[in-house]
Amino acid sequence: MQMFSYKAIDSKTGEKTSAMIEAESEKAAAKILTGRGMAPLEIKPVISGNSSGINAILGRIRTKDKVLFSRQLSTLVNAGVPLVQSLHQVSSQTVNKQFKEVIDKIVIDVEGGSSLAAALSRYPKVFNMVYTSMVAAGETSGTLDIALERLANQQEKDADVIAKVRGAMIYPAIVLLAMLGVLTFMLTTVLPQVKNLYAGIPGATLPLVTRVLMSVSGFVTHLWWVIAIVVVAACVYGTRWAKTPKGKYMVDRLKMRMWPIGPLFMKLYMARFARTGGTLVASGVPMLEMLSVTADAVDNVHIAGAINKAAEKVKGGKSLADALEGDPNFLGLVANMIHIGEQSGSLEDMLDKLATYYEKEVDNEIKTVSTIVEPVLMIFVGVMAMVIVAAVLLPIYNLAGKTLIH
Repeated sequence: MQMFSYKAIDSKTGEKTSAMIEAESEKAAAKILTGRGMAPLEIKPVISGNSSGINAILGRIRTKDKVLFSRQLSTLVNAGVPLVQSLHQVSSQTVNKQFKEVIDKIVIDVEGGSSLAAALSRYPKVFNMVYTSMVAAGETSGTLDIALERLANQQEKDADVIAKVRGAMIYPAIVLLAMLGVLTFMLTTVLPQVKNLYAGIPGATLPLVTRVLMSVSGFVTHLWWVIAIVVVAACVYGTRWAKTPKGKYMVDRLKMRMWPIGPLFMKLYMARFARTGGTLVASGVPMLEMLSVTADAVDNVHIAGAINKAAEKVKGGKSLADALEGDPNFLGLVANMIHIGEQSGSLEDMLDKLATYYEKEVDNEIKTVSTIVEPVLMIFVGVMAMVIVAAVLLPIYNLAGKTLIH
């Protein structure tokens, strides 16, 4: 994507506008402007590296930066401060330089006549579809401040759940890395010394377990570069493959079905679906648009496919609960709770309760997974330690036994 400066005439008001827009090409920029009801007069690429610089560092904009942005903007809009002035205020108080640069670009677009939602949508790596859809609904209904406050709350809850899931994965990773480090040290330092000790004794033979580990030790010591190349290549190509449609299909299926993490991820997806859907419904986003945005926000191709199928059924006249009923990609409680919400006219409340329930269930699943993983890791570490100790001590005992005999 590249930044373009443009001059255009608003078809409705006839006013001339100058601002900036992000697009893949000049032709794409012209198409976007035309879709907004503007007649482009001049479109020029921005020569300075600002746009590419922003795109290169967008990953460094943290969730808490966006939460603070949402809360500050909500407070200012609620106080009656004009939107452009509010954005200027928020920009001046933003510490993150990269995020401040993005906000300044958004200010330019809004000053040029763009809606806030349209301006935000030009930075999809910072503001996703959920964010822009809720802002658009807030602008349309005149409740932008409420929509921004809901967004801040949702982002905080989403970040909290993700942090807990990641935290549960840290302990096993640390244990495995430590074990790998110890194993590497034993193979490259200790076992070769045992081999040298036996080399000077005529007729001495090493136990089978020591000989096997010696072979591994020789491979690691002399061909470590082959291992390094294989590991790096596996990581690079594995990551690329996981991003392909086929790779993502298989990875997402494993997340949902693989024991013991399957139940954890299923409840995480249900919580994300309910939280996002409830927030969008509460902001006045239409049902079909809500389902479209939620399908993207869930970040699982199988759940997204089920949501899109449900959207087609809803379009045909079915209720959302009936559309989701019996779908293997959804837990049974979801359809039941949505049915109650639709019957009572309180769908957003039911989705919110559903999200809260599954977020607590995610906490419980994390504890369950930890309870299972910790003893399994301990057993694995114990077995590895036994093998290494046997490989080192058995030759020494054999040597000591021969010495006593002689």
